[in-house]
Amino acid sequence: MNFGKEFDLWREGFSVVTGVDEAGRGAWAGPVAAAAVAFPPGLEPEAAGIGGVADSKALSPATRESLYCKILSAALAFGIGFASPREIDRLGIVPATRLAMTRAIARMDPGPDFLLLDYIELRQIPVPYISVPRADSTFLSVAAASIVAKVARDRLMIRLESRFPGYSFARNKGYGTAEHRRALEEMGVSPVHRLRFEPMKRLS
Repeated sequence: MNFGKEFDLWREGFSVVTGVDEAGRGAWAGPVAAAAVAFPPGLEPEAAGIGGVADSKALSPATRESLYCKILSAALAFGIGFASPREIDRLGIVPATRLAMTRAIARMDPGPDFLLLDYIELRQIPVPYISVPRADSTFLSVAAASIVAKVARDRLMIRLESRFPGYSFARNKGYGTAEHRRALEEMGVSPVHRLRFEPMKRLS
């Protein structure tokens, strides 16, 4: 994982270089989550216990959980934000993802003075930014944000399992598995399903 860009920006005088990423864009149910993470200038990842940070999709659930706590402990600032299924239905998934990211950034203290983004752009945030594809495999702070967003959303989906049993949210986290599809065909949609997504359009 490349931490060089953060060091370059710190040397340029930026002090709250913030990686932002999301989790749950493609799910059929539940919110989309976003996290924003900034590390202290000059942080050494190995010394801080976050040397294993990588794109969350490449890590096991147990590794993500372990790194989640270490990331939050090492961070200078962080924020977590969500956009609800109804907001996703009303706005569309990309604007709702931007909304979740904006909420995550708003919860940071101190706030960012530079953003590193994974492909999406946040022009409404009045700070400079870089947006590149696969930023969660390029920049350490974005990879850290991907882990925080994933763990926060997974924990929420596990809680939703008890409120809306039968959809196996604790296992599928709202994604479109065969098991999830069968549950939809048997029980119909729940209040936390995204009605604009297939196959909910046919069932709602």
